[in-house]
Amino acid sequence: MVWSFVALEAALRDCWDDETCDPTDPWDPDNPARGHCGVTSIALSELLGGVLLRADVTLRDGTSNGIHYWNRLDNGLEIDLTRDQFRNGEHLGRPSVAKPVRLPTARMATRYDLYAARVRHRLGSDVPRGIPT
Repeated sequence: MVWSFVALEAALRDCWDDETCDPTDPWDPDNPARGHCGVTSIALSELLGGVLLRADVTLRDGTSNGIHYWNRLDNGLEIDLTRDQFRNGEHLGRPSVAKPVRLPTARMATRYDLYAARVRHRLGSDVPRGIPT
């Protein structure tokens, strides 16, 4: 690998915008990680392997507020590049393992294809494992 994890994290974060954000959670440049856990965790699993972790998100008052994804690498290290989106006392439930596959919905596939293309462009030709070409 020519790039460091710092470079990988920067590439993944720099590729977020309104076109790659989950449309149920409109993108906010003041909180760019919000709505990007799905595309980011899938891209990271394709680059580094491991599994996706999934947990329900609840607001302070206990109201359900969606699902959050992050990564656990094969060595056990957990990486959550979008955890900083939670700024209003949201809580994550108990995580479960989700198979790292591209989600079949057209909404996710379209966002992910755009996001993966941007990440590939940012990282250059030395993209390991499976970011699709």
